[in-house]
Amino acid sequence: MEEEEEEVLGYLDKVLEEEDEIFLRVVETDLTRRAEVGPSSPSLRSVKGDVEKGLEMKKLVLSGFLASEEIYINQLEALVLPMRPLKAAATSSQPVLTMQQIETIFYKVQDIFEIHKEFYDALLPSIQRWDEKVTVGHLFQKLASQLGVYKAFVDNYKNALETAEKCSQANIQFQKISETVRVKGPKDSKDSSTKSSMEDLLYKPIDRVTRSTLVLHDLLKHTPKDHPDFPLLQDALRISQNFLSSINEEIDPRRTAVTTPKGEARQLVKDGFLVELSESSRKLRHVFLFTDLLLCAKMKKTAVGQNSELDIKYCHPLADLTFQTLDDSDSCPSIQVLPEHEIEEMKMKISVLKNEIQKEKKAPKGQSRAERLRKKMNEQESWLLLHSPTIPFRIHNKHGKSYLFLLSSDYERAEWKESIQKLQKKDLQACVLTSVELQVLTSSCFKLRTVHNIPVTTNKDDEETPGLYGFLHVIVRSATGFKESANLYCTLEVDSFGYFVSKAKTRVFRDTAEPQWNEEFEIELEGSQYLRILCYEKCFDKSMLNKDDNEIVDKIMGKGQVQLDPQTVQSKNWHMDVIEMNGIKVEFSMKFTSRDLSLKRTPSKKQSGVFGVKINVVTKRERSKVPYIVRQCIEEVEKRGIDEVGIYRISGVATDIQALKLAFDTNTKDILVMLSDMDINAIAGTLKLYFRELPEPLLTDRLYPAFMEGIALSDPAAKENCMMHLLRSLPDPNLMTFLTLLEHLKRVAEKEPVNKMSLHNLATVFGPTLLRPSESESAKGQHITCASDIWSHDVMAQVQVLLYYLQHPPISFAELKRNTLYFSTDV
Repeated sequence: MEEEEEEVLGYLDKVLEEEDEIFLRVVETDLTRRAEVGPSSPSLRSVKGDVEKGLEMKKLVLSGFLASEEIYINQLEALVLPMRPLKAAATSSQPVLTMQQIETIFYKVQDIFEIHKEFYDALLPSIQRWDEKVTVGHLFQKLASQLGVYKAFVDNYKNALETAEKCSQANIQFQKISETVRVKGPKDSKDSSTKSSMEDLLYKPIDRVTRSTLVLHDLLKHTPKDHPDFPLLQDALRISQNFLSSINEEIDPRRTAVTTPKGEARQLVKDGFLVELSESSRKLRHVFLFTDLLLCAKMKKTAVGQNSELDIKYCHPLADLTFQTLDDSDSCPSIQVLPEHEIEEMKMKISVLKNEIQKEKKAPKGQSRAERLRKKMNEQESWLLLHSPTIPFRIHNKHGKSYLFLLSSDYERAEWKESIQKLQKKDLQACVLTSVELQVLTSSCFKLRTVHNIPVTTNKDDEETPGLYGFLHVIVRSATGFKESANLYCTLEVDSFGYFVSKAKTRVFRDTAEPQWNEEFEIELEGSQYLRILCYEKCFDKSMLNKDDNEIVDKIMGKGQVQLDPQTVQSKNWHMDVIEMNGIKVEFSMKFTSRDLSLKRTPSKKQSGVFGVKINVVTKRERSKVPYIVRQCIEEVEKRGIDEVGIYRISGVATDIQALKLAFDTNTKDILVMLSDMDINAIAGTLKLYFRELPEPLLTDRLYPAFMEGIALSDPAAKENCMMHLLRSLPDPNLMTFLTLLEHLKRVAEKEPVNKMSLHNLATVFGPTLLRPSESESAKGQHITCASDIWSHDVMAQVQVLLYYLQHPPISFAELKRNTLYFSTDV
């Protein structure tokens, strides 16, 4: 974080000269005053000595910020002042500008002015009556909560500048107004006013957010952790950082203009690694979007750790590009999708390799082996990036050529399309560049460090955060800001192994402008750093069928992203947040549970329920062979969920699952009515939760080592004897329940063409749940080096055990018990 702060500070040095001078004057005045009052240290360093002096330093930071805030308010006021006469003239017979032009140029400036005027008026008396009891955190938290206005301003910023420039060229009167805007000086300044251009003043709000974020860093440094301000300032900083990351590409100082030999200046707007479907095979491409053209390059093979080299494949002016239209009649090539279990198996292999590399690094003379493992992991991660994306994104040029890319998320597809369409609204000129000029263009981008690296582990610094492993609990609460009623829902995406994956979806809230979902989801994180939320309008019109993916296209109303900061997220408390997206606000809450905590099998304190209670206790109490909860959930899934796409894989709403858990635990009479009314994914989730929360796994702690050894046997006959013997060794309630679940999962897999759940997929979902040892057993002999180790350890073997039984011919309880044992029952 300190390196990031230094980079931002370096960028701001020039912009902040004026404000820094004022800050130093305030500090100098304050120190002089304290020297007159009584003995004091001559340097600022001594201010940090204790809590009291820490609070003095906090006051100095606030005083400097308040002085700069006064300048900022004066700058905003200078922008607001000409707006009123211009609006009055717009309705007269001699308008200077049209009302639409005025609203575009001054968009949200009045709102921002009022926000900061209110903030300044509240902060000033707090500093004037300063002591250790004064709190200001609530003021900064409120200021941060209003950043949505800034998002709207930033989205319109370039449009505002272009409109102001065109109006200046067309109207001499407005040109004079925009070139000489008078800004009042500070109250204690000798200069009563200064001159500034409208263009310079319109940049000030963008600069101000970064400045405010840096001040929050400084305030936290000088605020004791037990002070009431500390959590509020922390919250304000989190919101500000999330906001800055969401608009990063709009204001990123490194995205500098690059110039070709002919002198045409162009700016890199966006770049990324996309999979292109070319001649029915997948190719990884580095795609660059400049202000006037789209360039696609192939990565040349280089040694691990070396800079990538590019081979330009093609380049098109943006003016020549169009997108897939719904009534287009040419056929779309079929997209070959790998079975999900192959993707999951590759993730496990990569995770295992990561852990081995970490161990080798610590071992003496382990560097050479670590390098070999790193090369292997690079190959596997590249394979994953190539084979994971399935969402089609097609681009045409006017000469009849089309290109089909595959992306991993709807968010990414919308981002690329919106970026291109936004640039196409400008007056674009057709450009022709030679291959040499294109190479120079891309080389300039690499030299200026404006492009991304391929998202594999070997391209990341060792110090870089590995992301979060565990479970993120998210409650999607509500949304506001829609102009009219619609059928609305949200989806949630998180990053995983270098690409984003859709993890959850709310129900559709029909015919409303203010949806209230209040739905909770449990999302598994695999080294994740970001959460994305997309808001859609559901389309029920079958004529809107998109032939690229053969699905009805739902309209994306807005999208936003927040960073999953480990310091903030890793606590027991829920964190409320708001994502701003195109004027829409989506309110949500989240909290994180690390994998080692979430996978603990914790026995229930109440033995009267079913969750967290030993299976033999439950079956004895119920006088049943298989627990009632297992039988009822299976029956309901087979009745109306066996055709559901992703059954057992798609998360159910957590609040629904908790309601069912409570009903089963308390033996509610209305349980059957609840089951018939409940979403089928919630019922599937309840069954998985039951097995996950058993005090020991269904296949028992005692037999776990033997299952691991049995599945590793290479001789088919020996493996068959061992695996059947292990089943016979299970207690009767465990065996009956396992066989019942086994036959159910086979019936689900029979519907794979419809529900997309193969035996492999089901083994991946249920294997760790049925076999993962309880805490005491799993801790024996393990040396866990990092969070992902817990996830990868033995998971592949656990999946293979269940898959073995799923692929086996039907197994009868009676036949198992009759068969002669081939070796000792003392396993």
